[in-house]
Amino acid sequence: MTVTVLVPVYNEMDVLPECCRRLHDVAEARAEDFEFLFVDDGSSDGSAEWLLALRERDPRVAVIELSRNFGKEIAVSAGLDHASGDAVMLLDADLQDPPELIPDFLAAWQEGYDIVYGQRLSREGETWLKIRTSHWYYRVINLLSDVPIPADAGDFRLLSRRAVEAVKGLREKHRYMSGLYAWIGFPQKALPYHRHPRHAGRTKWNYWRLWSLALEGITSFSTVPLKLATLLGVVTAGAAFLYGVFFLLRTLLFGNPVPGYPSLIVVMLFLGGVQLICLGIIGEYLGRTYVESKQRQLYYLRGLHPRRESEQDG
Repeated sequence: MTVTVLVPVYNEMDVLPECCRRLHDVAEARAEDFEFLFVDDGSSDGSAEWLLALRERDPRVAVIELSRNFGKEIAVSAGLDHASGDAVMLLDADLQDPPELIPDFLAAWQEGYDIVYGQRLSREGETWLKIRTSHWYYRVINLLSDVPIPADAGDFRLLSRRAVEAVKGLREKHRYMSGLYAWIGFPQKALPYHRHPRHAGRTKWNYWRLWSLALEGITSFSTVPLKLATLLGVVTAGAAFLYGVFFLLRTLLFGNPVPGYPSLIVVMLFLGGVQLICLGIIGEYLGRTYVESKQRQLYYLRGLHPRRESEQDG
C-alpha cells in the first residue's frame, strides 16, 4: 500500500528540516510505501528551493509549486488533486500535529474508516482567546449547519482513496475543507490527541484570516443567517407598527405633545443598524455567488515535481 503524506507549506523554512526528519523516522518504521507530497503555496523564504533539493536526495519526496499564494484550503486541494496514495494523510509543517501519530491513523483506516480526523483535547502554546473562540465557533456552526461538522478538528486527518476522489469532485471556489470532509459522508472516526506548540517560526493565521475562514464555513454550509435576517426584518417591522399604534392612541387620548429628540435618534440608528446588518449578510452570500459564477480555476502551478520513480524502482 502507498500512503501519501500531504504537507501544505507557506514560508516554513524554520520547521521544514525537523518536520522532514520526523516524517522520515515514521516511514522507516513502517512497511507501507510512503510518498511525501509538499505543496508550496507561494513561499518567499526559500522553502520551495529547499524542498526541491531534498527531492534530489530522497526519491519519496514530491513537490508542487503553486504560481502564487492561494491560501491553505486551495493548497490542500491541489495536493489532493495530485496525491496517488491508497490513503492520504494531511499534516501541517509546523509540527503542532505530531507525525508520530500517523500509525494510529493508519490503524483506524485499516479498520474500515474512510476518514480519520484528529480531535484536539488540548492546544498548548495558543492564547486563551483563540482557544475559546474556536470552541464557540464549532458550537455555533453546528447549530446553523445541516451537516454535522466535528468539533475541535482541523486538517490533521487521513482520507481513503474514495474519500479523496469524492473531495476532488467538489470544485467550489470558496472552500471550507473541514465542512467538505463532513459533507461527503462515509464512515468517519475521531482520534483524540493533544496538540503541541509550534516547533519554530510564526503562525500565518491572524485573527482576520480566522474570521474570514469562519465566514466561509458558515456561508458554505448554512443559509440560516439569511433566514435570521428575514426574521429580524419582520420583528423590527412589527415592533415599528406597534410603536406607531401606541403613538396614535396616545395622541387620541392625551393630545399631541412634542416627541422627544433622543428617542427619535435611537429609533433611526437602530433601524439603520438592522438594515446594514441584513445587507451585510446578503452581501456575503451574493459575493460568493458572484465569485462562483466566474468559473475560474482553483489554482495554477508554477512547477510539478513528482517523486522520482526511476530511482525508486532501481
